[in-house]
Order: sequence, then structure tokens, then C-alpha cells
Amino acid sequence: MAELNPWHTHFARLARYNVWATARLLDAVAPLSDADYRKDVGLFFKSIHGTLNHLLVGEHALWFQRFAHGASPVVQLDAEVEPDRARLTQALRDGAARWAPLIASWPAERFDATLDYTTTKGVPVSLPFAATLAHVFNHGTHHRGQITAALTALGQPCPELDFAYCLHEEAAREKAA
Repeated sequence: MAELNPWHTHFARLARYNVWATARLLDAVAPLSDADYRKDVGLFFKSIHGTLNHLLVGEHALWFQRFAHGASPVVQLDAEVEPDRARLTQALRDGAARWAPLIASWPAERFDATLDYTTTKGVPVSLPFAATLAHVFNHGTHHRGQITAALTALGQPCPELDFAYCLHEEAAREKAA
């Protein structure tokens, strides 16, 4: 295991938040009828299903592969990589859980380096590693927010996903332990 530094601490916390927020969102989406789940509700990826598929593509099929394996997969951002609702839900839960061990495995100096990859359009890029990793978690937050807006528009309750609530829960668990 790599020596922990402030980057490890910060990104481990974001990875835990990603697991927490993903689980809360998926739990809130679960009661939806399939019609509402797949309905075009005006999101960029049209439906809740389409947006969840995009999260699977972006966070796991693209970014995780880039960070974990140095790979540059070619997949469309709007691809329906998992049409089955239950399998998509499980893939998102499993995928979110993969980030923390990966982050813990990196040496401290990795965060000050670059991430080199080829975009889905074939363009080679080199971006700051830590900032690009922050993008991964920010991207998930953005699309979870879209889904909570869709839930509200459908007249459904939506979960509280603010990062501070996750931190409050963690602090309460630590205090109780």
C-alpha cells in the first residue's frame, strides 16, 4: 500500500462519498415504475435509465479504465451498456466500490503527475492527474443531481445527497465507535 498523504485522504473521502451517494440515489430510484424509470424526462441522456447508463460508461468504462489500467477505451457516452435495470444498479454499486482501493494503491507522487490517454474521438491528451480524478467524482455528482431533479419532477421523493450529510454520518459513526 502506498504512503498516505493529503491527496489520498481527500480522494478516499470522495470515493466514500461516491459510494454513499450512489447507494442513496439507487435506493430512491428503485421504487419507480419501469415506465417512469425509462421515460424521457428532459435530461441530457433523456431518462433516468439513460443517465445511469451514462454514469456507468463515464465513471467505470472510461475513467476507471484510464486511471487503473492506462487504457483508452472507445465507447459512446450515450451507449446503453447495460439495458437490464437490476444489473445496471449492481454494476454502479460495484463500480463505485472499486475507486477507494485503487486510490489507496497509488504512490503519493502519482497525484502530482499527469493522466495521459486518448479521448473517445481519438485525440491524445495529458491532464493533471489529481484534477482529472476530481472531475470523475464531480461528474457523478452532476448527474446524480440531474436524476434527483427528475425524481422531483415525477412527484417522487428524492434523497439528500449533499456531501456534508455524508460527512455528518461518518463523524457520527466514528463517535459511536
